[in-house]
Amino acid sequence: MKLNPFRVDPAHPFQLVKFLSISTLVLILGSSSLMSVFMTNYAKRALLKKNTAFAQLLAENLNHQIYRRFTLPVVLGFGRVELKRKDQYERLEQVIESTIHSFHVRELRIFDEQSEVAYSTDANQIGNTDMGGKEVREAIEKGERSFVLQNNLNVWDVVFAFDLQPGDVVLRTVHPLRAERDLRFRDQPGPLLGVLEFTQDITSDYETVLHLQRLIILTTFLGSAALYALIFFLIRKADRVLDERLRDKERLEKELQQNEKLASMGRMVASIAHEIRNPLGIIRSSAELLLKREKAQGGGNASILEAIFHESKRLSQTVNDFLDYARPRQPSLEDVDLEKVIRHAVGFLTQEGQEHGVSVESTLPPGYMVQGDRDLLYRGFYNLISNAIQACDGGGRVGIAPVCHDGQTGVLIRDTGPGFDAKQLERYIEPFFTTKETGTGLGLAITNSIFQIHGAELTLRNGENGGAEALVVFSEPC
Repeated sequence: MKLNPFRVDPAHPFQLVKFLSISTLVLILGSSSLMSVFMTNYAKRALLKKNTAFAQLLAENLNHQIYRRFTLPVVLGFGRVELKRKDQYERLEQVIESTIHSFHVRELRIFDEQSEVAYSTDANQIGNTDMGGKEVREAIEKGERSFVLQNNLNVWDVVFAFDLQPGDVVLRTVHPLRAERDLRFRDQPGPLLGVLEFTQDITSDYETVLHLQRLIILTTFLGSAALYALIFFLIRKADRVLDERLRDKERLEKELQQNEKLASMGRMVASIAHEIRNPLGIIRSSAELLLKREKAQGGGNASILEAIFHESKRLSQTVNDFLDYARPRQPSLEDVDLEKVIRHAVGFLTQEGQEHGVSVESTLPPGYMVQGDRDLLYRGFYNLISNAIQACDGGGRVGIAPVCHDGQTGVLIRDTGPGFDAKQLERYIEPFFTTKETGTGLGLAITNSIFQIHGAELTLRNGENGGAEALVVFSEPC
């Protein structure tokens, strides 16, 4: 089966946005790189244009100075130009050096009409006929000037070389050397005297352009990376928020389904429990009465009657649990001292604690007040303390302490038992869930509903040093 890359997973709708964000990053980097190349090429062209115009001015100035200060005086004085004569050569050299001084001219040569070097700043080149090249020949034949950029840098030097050496980038200028006409014939070129060739070092200007190019590329990449990081951060954050909302939605749907199922079941169970509670009460009281008589008479049916009494008592408690869960009582709010409520519950559970070898200790101070229904709160804490005692079967300790949780009044019940099953921790307060061999699984569910109708929150967790903890936090401030 062919997969569609643009198909969106309903659980993760931001996957397409992530793909688009990466595509956007590539697009930004590509367009920015093209823009940086365009800008740097434009800067290089502007640099070449500026240096070409400067070289042309220098060539025209040299042409003027050589003709006025050398050619005319020599022709008038000697009748002809002969650079092989030392005095003429030195005179030309003085004119050229005074003209090109401080203009970054590396080499300068003058070719005659046969492309032979007649003058050079390097005396060893005089008489050479192989140094002119195509540009010099075109200047002789067509009278055209030319400008050639000679770049000795490779790609790595352009990117990584931050300190260029003098002479890495030079501009070679070839310019016809002509006699100047008077004002009447200024618009017509004079006769060709030779060809002027010189090179200028423009490395410093070129280095400035390279620095600009690197700055543009670096700024582009950093800006693109920052933009992508921002987009990625926002998408990840939105994705996490969406995941949380999806989990909340799934949890709420589960709770709704559970509540609907429990509501229908509760109505059925409540009607059945209501019908069997009275007959079961009669059976329990009758069994208790017969058990007392049988024990008084020393009869042999005492064990059977005792079993009937205890089982009917257990069934009565189960029926009451069903009815309490199906039809929760609305609390009558009043000021309740939790210290008295818990002390009362601990007193009734003393016998159960002794049977399990568990000691129960409360450190709640007198006057630990909350708003609530005394009877319902008594039952809620009774169930929590009883569960803690049963969890420590075989010996242990149950501690009850006051806590201030996020500025709100709370009670912490801690035992030294084995603790909760971490994988099933969220299910302990679900109706009909129990880890005991006997029981309806409604004890903690009823306890949780009691605290909920009081605006309190019950949290079950494992202690840092072992054992289980039940934290009840009320809305009253500490």
